[in-house]
Amino acid sequence: MPTLSAIIITKNEAANIAECLKGLAFCDERIVVDSGSTDGTLLLARENGARVSAHSWKGFGAQKSYALSLAQGEWVLSIDADERVTPELAQAIKAAVAAGAADGYEIPRRSSFCGRMMRHSGWFPDRVLRLFRREKGRFSDDPVHERVIVDGKIARLKEPLMHYPVARLEDAIRRMDSYSTLGGERIAASDRKVWFFSGITHGAFTFFRIYVLRLGFLDGAEGFLLAVANAEGTYYRYMKAWLARRRRG
Repeated sequence: MPTLSAIIITKNEAANIAECLKGLAFCDERIVVDSGSTDGTLLLARENGARVSAHSWKGFGAQKSYALSLAQGEWVLSIDADERVTPELAQAIKAAVAAGAADGYEIPRRSSFCGRMMRHSGWFPDRVLRLFRREKGRFSDDPVHERVIVDGKIARLKEPLMHYPVARLEDAIRRMDSYSTLGGERIAASDRKVWFFSGITHGAFTFFRIYVLRLGFLDGAEGFLLAVANAEGTYYRYMKAWLARRRRG
């Protein structure tokens, strides 16, 4: 029986999947769940040793839950295609699995925005729970910003997970549109009250929180761009929810 399974969900990740899988060579099995890639992702995943499964998209939480259902290891490492496990982090993960002192581990994540590794802006230390005992963990059902829920003790690793989500500003705009649509749908389906000005006020506060409270101004021009991108994402999330509610009457 495998000890450690790595799970990755993909769609059109040909630019990322090979390097991601190479960093996971220490895992006993690597599972890629794809939702309709047309750019060669599947071929690259198989060429780099992954077991590939196709599954229709039903949101991030549902997709990762399906990937988890395929894992056979005692431990599971959930990774995104634009993330990289360094050799140092791989050693720390192997040591944590061998020791078994906790049921889940948070990993600090260092993220790059338009070529700059962010040190503030709420992006570091961005601790994410990614390593857990398979029988103790599950994913939330959230269509976006899903999370791992572990029934047991949670500890922290020190070595960071490297994250390259935004190579160009166009990537940020694309992500903002996609994530705001999913977030807007979730708000519209909830009992949360939404007015026309909700997007304006929430968007403005998002910029202030990231750029001022979380010291985004210390990240230079990229810190300003990141704060604006996040503010726009928040604004459109609420506006899309407001429009969806208005269409329903």
